[in-house]
Amino acid sequence: MGLGVPALPFTFVAHLLGVAAIVMVLLWNIHFRGGLAWEATNKNLIFNIHPVLMLIGLIIMGGEAIITYKALPLKKEIKKLIHLILHAIALVLGIVGICAAFKNHNESGIANMYSLHSWLGIGVISLYGIQWIFGFVMFFYPGGSETLRSQSIPWHVLFGLIVYVLALGTASLGFLEKLTFLESSAGVAKYGSEALLVNFTAIVTILFGTFVVLSSISSAPGEDDYSPI
Repeated sequence: MGLGVPALPFTFVAHLLGVAAIVMVLLWNIHFRGGLAWEATNKNLIFNIHPVLMLIGLIIMGGEAIITYKALPLKKEIKKLIHLILHAIALVLGIVGICAAFKNHNESGIANMYSLHSWLGIGVISLYGIQWIFGFVMFFYPGGSETLRSQSIPWHVLFGLIVYVLALGTASLGFLEKLTFLESSAGVAKYGSEALLVNFTAIVTILFGTFVVLSSISSAPGEDDYSPI
């Protein structure tokens, strides 16, 4: 499984794009949207937690977890542990981010689960959790037999990439939905600086995901990175 080209240049670009995406989403939600808060009379501050944690969690941390095997010059046992921990952090941040959206809706009298973005979001976080639990049980503790792990690895990798691509699509829908709402009901100019920032954040996010996928299907130096431990 690979393009036959080195993965390392792709991982460098992914790191840079990831940092840029984090800076952009924080700039949007802190500078333009007023900041972040779990408890606030301005319920929009609660919602602002949602895009920040979903992007940093499922997209950035999740992407960094995927390319761990390609980007780090460490022993496989160490890379596997980092991969597991980064995905766990991504999952926790994603869950908190979704809770923030529900909290905002509940305290603002807004209906839940009415949009395609929300439907896909719940599906993605559920699949992400299933994938993490499977990886933990099969490859970490208690661990399957060598034969079972060897047979499971291609499916684990494929399913992980599918879930990640779904997460990217869901994030893109989220940017579109939020910006459309802001333009239609909050007076955000369609060609203003905030609208441009949101659209460019979405583009950088998609590019980050693209380089994560390219990294994951490219060749890392040395050992076969997905062989069972």
